[in-house]
Amino acid sequence: MAEAESSRHEYQSIELSPWPIRGGISALLMASGLIIWIYQLMSPAWIVWALGALGVAGTMVGWWRDVIREAEDHEHTPVVQLSLRYGMILFICSEVMFFVAWFWAYFNTALFPADAQQIIRDQVIGGQWPPQGIVTSNPWALPLLMTGILLSSAGTVTWAHHSLLKGNRRGLKIGLICTVLLGITFTCVQAHEFLTAPFNYAGNVYGGIFFMATGFHGAHVIIGTIFLTVCLGRAFAGQFTPQEHLGLIFASWYWHFVDVVWLFLFAFVYVWGT
Repeated sequence: MAEAESSRHEYQSIELSPWPIRGGISALLMASGLIIWIYQLMSPAWIVWALGALGVAGTMVGWWRDVIREAEDHEHTPVVQLSLRYGMILFICSEVMFFVAWFWAYFNTALFPADAQQIIRDQVIGGQWPPQGIVTSNPWALPLLMTGILLSSAGTVTWAHHSLLKGNRRGLKIGLICTVLLGITFTCVQAHEFLTAPFNYAGNVYGGIFFMATGFHGAHVIIGTIFLTVCLGRAFAGQFTPQEHLGLIFASWYWHFVDVVWLFLFAFVYVWGT
């Protein structure tokens, strides 16, 4: 008994896992395949990218499945939960810097369209912003609708979280269902916006920055929707309690991050940029 008591601690003993090395190899394949595909270094290059993407998806499913099982086995002690929270915060910070790069590219061009040191830029965009010949989207049409959808989803996911804290499982489920549906609606509206945009991705810096920044945000919305869908399934399975619901907390953090990024995109790319 004394030995058993002395071996107890607040830290988690993790078994050997294949996911880190598998995820690293898959990410390398996906990135390399994309570069080869873009520069047409081999044909068909998309197979390399597809293998990497499938590997990354499989790693995500397997790794997160193991983390959920650890939570069900009550291995996430307060100390472990604190470490996981720090990890999620750092992950979101890395995502923030990812979008900072796109905003840097956007403002570097938009604020200095006729920079004397950027002769080629001046020739390409005509020394003005938006560039010469570009017809921008109306910010008070579809972009405003998408803003309303995301702000509404921020309210529903907060409602779901607070319902769980009060022991209201029905409110938790309804809040998550509404959030997932709003996320799917946002993706559909954005897809329609991309298909009907009055400018193209290729051939102009405005279209390139616009589609990359808003498109990557759209990808984050899809990821967040999947995250919340998993939480919805866990809510129906009764895996969340008012005391233990770290997965839901992380999903709500990620969703609020997506909402805030969109507000910056709407304010500067859609409204100010036109």
